[in-house]
Amino acid sequence: MRIDAHQHFWNYDPIRDGWITEDMSVIRRDFLPEHLKPLLDEHAIDGTIAVQADQSERETEFLLQLANGHPFIKGVVGWVDLLSPSLEARLEHFSAYDRLLGVRHIAQAEADDFLGREDVARGIASLDDFGLTYDILVYSRQLPAALVLCDKLPESRFVLDHIAKPSIRDGEMEPWATHMRELSLHPGLVCKVSGLVTEADWNGWSNEDVYPYLDVVFDSFGPDRLLFGSDWPVCLLAADYARVMALLNDYTGQLSITDRDKVFGRNAAGFYGLAG
Repeated sequence: MRIDAHQHFWNYDPIRDGWITEDMSVIRRDFLPEHLKPLLDEHAIDGTIAVQADQSERETEFLLQLANGHPFIKGVVGWVDLLSPSLEARLEHFSAYDRLLGVRHIAQAEADDFLGREDVARGIASLDDFGLTYDILVYSRQLPAALVLCDKLPESRFVLDHIAKPSIRDGEMEPWATHMRELSLHPGLVCKVSGLVTEADWNGWSNEDVYPYLDVVFDSFGPDRLLFGSDWPVCLLAADYARVMALLNDYTGQLSITDRDKVFGRNAAGFYGLAG
């Protein structure tokens, strides 16, 4: 099974989606399953994991409704308020939806120590009782807090989004690379090979700009703990779906067919418990 483990849908709302600025006009429109399905068919992708882009339960319900109507959406990573005193009740409510596989909070927009806080860790720990994973979305400078979180919750299952968003356009390697190697020591954490092109120069990136970062994550996590994700439609800021696929296809040409299959779907299917 070939899985795109990270993509988004939205009905564009200029108020809610204020993060989509003027220089991102290419994604200032609706992106829905009927827009993605032809791209998946073209690249022989069997299914996707739809990930929240808005911090609301309405967003979670929107994605779950889409998944209910489109079998290729194999799972949803939604949002709940991890700091709410009603968290357990809300998780109990969403436990009725078998396609809710995980939760994400946009921690990159929080203080750099957010994930290291005790109350945040308690909220994330609650996900374990419901079989849910947690997506870590941070900038590279916030990796120390992610390390603290993983140390506090060694039994939890984590996904690191977008290889922690190093500044590829500026050639940033350290301390990102060191932190990534440290984070990879946590066996319950996998890493999404996603969001790479939007951390590079949108208008002038090349494969060679990205390869050193792929070297680090493949060396640190190995082909058993990496998941391909397109980050569509956000990727359109820097590349279309075909070019995102080509980047990772070209890099993984050095791997065995078995290891390529793991990165492009088997790992996601195993991690999320997806049926064939």
